[in-house]
Amino acid sequence: MGLSMPSIMARQIDTSFVVDEDRCFGCAACVGLCPVDALSLEGLLVIVDEPSCTHCEHCIPACPVHALSLSSEKTTPVHGVLA
Repeated sequence: MGLSMPSIMARQIDTSFVVDEDRCFGCAACVGLCPVDALSLEGLLVIVDEPSCTHCEHCIPACPVHALSLSSEKTTPVHGVLA
């Protein structure tokens, strides 16, 4: 019996998804793990559709170079994030 994902996931309030474009090299290990398809590959950089992202963190441990994170700081969106 497998586990199913809830159809609606709560977002973390005042949190932004961050892609470190200096580390990301486009391996796409994270893309297939996103349950809401908020991640895509554009060239050699993962792009997140921030409004679609639920901040579930499934992708973060999959990144071999630790280029993905969530930040509670108010920051200017970086290149790898669609705001």
